[in-house]
Amino acid sequence: MSLVLYIGNRRYSSWSLRPYLALAHSGLPFEARIVWLDRPDSKANITAVNPAGRVPVLYDGELVVQESLAICEYVAELAPAAGLWPVDRAARARARAIACEMHAGFAALRRDMSMDLCARRPGIGHTPDALADARRVMAIWRDALARSGGPFLFGAFTIADAMFAPVATRFETYGVELDARCRAYADAVLALPALQKWRDEARAEPELPDHR
Repeated sequence: MSLVLYIGNRRYSSWSLRPYLALAHSGLPFEARIVWLDRPDSKANITAVNPAGRVPVLYDGELVVQESLAICEYVAELAPAAGLWPVDRAARARARAIACEMHAGFAALRRDMSMDLCARRPGIGHTPDALADARRVMAIWRDALARSGGPFLFGAFTIADAMFAPVATRFETYGVELDARCRAYADAVLALPALQKWRDEARAEPELPDHR
């Protein structure tokens, strides 16, 4: 096995979850190794695997690929039969565009509703800016689902879904109200076997008090 994905704590690391889901969907054999966050040696341990000082990072033999979206793109090239991007060129362009929007935006949602897979905090973090971000996310979902018919944003699971999966968990954690179409989509994402496995393993990890 040459593919090793270094991740942060499963309970909290939204960026680690994204390439994990892509790798799980690809069918490629890989190993996920945790670099524990918020410990005295965390910075040194992360820098040891990624000089940029962040996880996730993917090792393929001597090749090191950092950043969630770049890892997902690399996995898509390694496993083209997995269909991690839509086949149709226009749909693929839209999928890449919304994946990039997720990668670069929604700062208020990230700040006020940080990922915590094992908590339930309905109503917490519902700041005006975070809710504005949530409305934009739902508009993206509705547009893609109206075009594809679902159950995922482009019909079958793609990297776009991997990028938005942590948002589905945030909406669940913080009790964000969803319309029927967005609720069905979020439920489909949350039911993914790979996400269920990730959540089960997250429950066995230590809680970080600063993330309560």
